[in-house]
Amino acid sequence: MQTSNATSLTSRHVAVIGAGAAGLVAARELRREGHQVVVFEKDSQIGGTWVYTPQVETDPLGLDPTRHIVHTSLYKSLRTNLPRESMGFMDYPFVTRAGEGSDPRRFPGHAEVLKYLQDFAREFGIEEMVRFECEVVSVEMVDNEKLKVKCKRMRPDGGDDDLLDEVFDAVVVCNGHFTHPRIAEIPGINLWPGKQIHSHNYRTPELFKDKVVILIGSSASAIDLSLEIGGIAKEVHIASRSVANDTYEKRAECDNIWLHSMIKSAHKDGSVAFRDGNTIVADIILHCTGYKYYFPFLKTNGIVTVDDNRVGPLYKHVFPPIFAPQLSFVGLPYRSLPFPIFEIQSKWISGVLSDRIVLPSQEDMMEDVNTFYSTLEDSGVPKHHTHSMGDTMIDYNAWVASLCQCPCFEEWRVQMFYETAKRLNANPKTFRDEWEDDNLVLQACEDFSKYI
Repeated sequence: MQTSNATSLTSRHVAVIGAGAAGLVAARELRREGHQVVVFEKDSQIGGTWVYTPQVETDPLGLDPTRHIVHTSLYKSLRTNLPRESMGFMDYPFVTRAGEGSDPRRFPGHAEVLKYLQDFAREFGIEEMVRFECEVVSVEMVDNEKLKVKCKRMRPDGGDDDLLDEVFDAVVVCNGHFTHPRIAEIPGINLWPGKQIHSHNYRTPELFKDKVVILIGSSASAIDLSLEIGGIAKEVHIASRSVANDTYEKRAECDNIWLHSMIKSAHKDGSVAFRDGNTIVADIILHCTGYKYYFPFLKTNGIVTVDDNRVGPLYKHVFPPIFAPQLSFVGLPYRSLPFPIFEIQSKWISGVLSDRIVLPSQEDMMEDVNTFYSTLEDSGVPKHHTHSMGDTMIDYNAWVASLCQCPCFEEWRVQMFYETAKRLNANPKTFRDEWEDDNLVLQACEDFSKYI
């Protein structure tokens, strides 16, 4: 990898798919680099998954392909699980701003995040690049160097949707990955008479009142929902793959919540057996089991695939070698600082498309991808965790930042990320409102003074 010696930058016609956090910062960075940008957004406003709606899908598990798809997975009570200081874009701090309905908490509700993204879009004139109510239905390579984007645009008169084609030099995929549920596989579940729902279709806890609930999952949302449901349910039993098979313990946070190992089987009498040897009769199973990467619009003749939630082959989670740099992805990594990762990936893509940054050869990128996959396999990392960052986040950011010749994550931001994770695990009920990292907050405020 190297920086180009080109004396002038190339300006390209670029399509960005999605106007959530990833699409907004991608559009900004692309235009900063001199590219001509069009953002396709199927909703009528920006924000992506941060646009809350009480609406849920007709299929509570989200498996029916004919269902009307609701994009967001926000529940009404959701607060961020990262402090606002570490969550925001690096040169546009997520600080409390005056205004009606402002949420000053360090871990604000979802409405405050949406407001931040709206302010960001307004500050940098991004909305003028967005085509609202335009759903991308097809992206395919033409002439080996261009990509044709076909979109469906809703007609205001209620008539048949218009189908429009446009050819671009490049396409950046920013459509998010919190919409299409992954469901736990449970032997015997087809005979089990209870109700099942995925957290994608959870908004409020009333459905669970006085019920015996099994909640599958161990992520931050699973922790949130177990506590919220525990307040009104008869019992909540958490089933987790991340604990030993003999695990069975009452959680300290609530008198009616128990932690189990994973489910062994379900039965037609309503009972559910766990690997820890316990069996209970349950009313509802709530799957907090994550989401699938989903790109139905990509027409790549099977070259770019999603295999057990691995999007690949991708060089450094961004570029498919055969289609680079015309096709790229922003926002696939998780267990990371999402908005700053979106920002640094967008800077890299923008620099590559302007010829300021040179990618390795297709062969070298494929070799790097294969080496990465082999390393994951040798380390026992499941394929579906390919895009999980964790401790690799710091090195990844530093590597991309060095290519872009831009600052990498501040040390306080990284420390705040890890301190928050520790508090969440130790005190899931109070970690958002009790902290001891005021020294890191002061460092953040000092850095923010450069931009405010």
